[in-house]
Amino acid sequence: MLKRQAKKCEKDEKTELANMKKDIAKGNTEQARIRAENVIRKKNEGLNLMKLSSRVDAVASRVQTAVTMRQVTGAMTSVVRGLEKNMKNMNLEQMSLVMDTFETQFEDLDVQTGYMEGTIGEVTAKSTPQNEIDLLMRQVADESGLELKDDMQELPVPQEEVGEEALLNERLHRLRNAV
Repeated sequence: MLKRQAKKCEKDEKTELANMKKDIAKGNTEQARIRAENVIRKKNEGLNLMKLSSRVDAVASRVQTAVTMRQVTGAMTSVVRGLEKNMKNMNLEQMSLVMDTFETQFEDLDVQTGYMEGTIGEVTAKSTPQNEIDLLMRQVADESGLELKDDMQELPVPQEEVGEEALLNERLHRLRNAV
């Protein structure tokens, strides 16, 4: 459900962006500024929903890990019993098979634990600063070959937030592939 809402926010963001381009083309700077605020707000809302979805997935992963730990504990108990029987009989072939099973289950546990630790992180919310709105408007105008009315100040070159967004997308991709 959260992923669906995030997609809706992304769609709304694209719609507002298209409308903002039209407003810039018409010279309606104030309306374009309002739409830029909406674009940024929808983008942040979508990102926050994706972060929340990631957190929910992390909790689900923790629960799954707890269930798996319980299963592994039971399997380890049966392995130990099997080893005890084989030690009494000194059947080395059977003992080797039991040890291989134990190692495989232990490796699976390591992978699941590593995955769980990798998906959990802290997330901070962002506000919508004015310079971000102005930068978006300038960027959209430049990409569209349009010119903004000069009631805006000279703006610095926009800097992408590649790091955080790339990390979130990578985490989301790992979560989807793990389920």
